[in-house]
Amino acid sequence: MKKLITAFLFILAITFSAQAQQVKTVSLEQTKGEFTQKGITLSEGSYVFNISNNDVGTDVGFVLVPEGKDASDAKNHIKTAYVTKVVANGKTESSKTVALKRGTYKYFCPLNKTPQYTLVVE
Repeated sequence: MKKLITAFLFILAITFSAQAQQVKTVSLEQTKGEFTQKGITLSEGSYVFNISNNDVGTDVGFVLVPEGKDASDAKNHIKTAYVTKVVANGKTESSKTVALKRGTYKYFCPLNKTPQYTLVVE
């Protein structure tokens, strides 16, 4: 019985470790009117976006939309990419996990009125 419990715990630990490695983090910083990262290339997979507000002077957010979709229409936004809380000056907030497939996306912040930047998933 002891060996069975040990084996079960070992398999459980490997499973959690593998799942944790599958989600990658992308850190993006905003300054007044722009992101400091002007474009991103990622591989297909699952990501969490960490958005930092570097003294923009207002709260900021994050919007991700597939290229070719109307970015001004919220129904086209990838909702899981939204930060879970608006980002105050000097703070960093995260999105939920976002599964990205191959293709091109646009990211921007409507609160900070940034341009739309390109995110490519290969």
